[in-house]
Amino acid sequence: MGFLDSIRAKLNKDKVSDLAREHGDKIDQGLDKAAKMADDKTKGKYSDKIQQGADKAKDTLGKLSGSNGKDGGTPPSPPAAS
Repeated sequence: MGFLDSIRAKLNKDKVSDLAREHGDKIDQGLDKAAKMADDKTKGKYSDKIQQGADKAKDTLGKLSGSNGKDGGTPPSPPAAS
């Protein structure tokens, strides 16, 4: 069992989801602040990669909190059947 597997085994998914729901806005602001600082430190050289990473982290936050991360808690709609 790898390091990440042992950490995942210890995390209580419900607790993580509750914390993501409760503090999602603060986490989102922290991600933006970290991305801006990284972009400043690299003088914009990796802006696209930094933004992609921040967006993926925000998507994961939305999934953890049971929302899409943009509308305050509404879960994303399932894709329409064709």
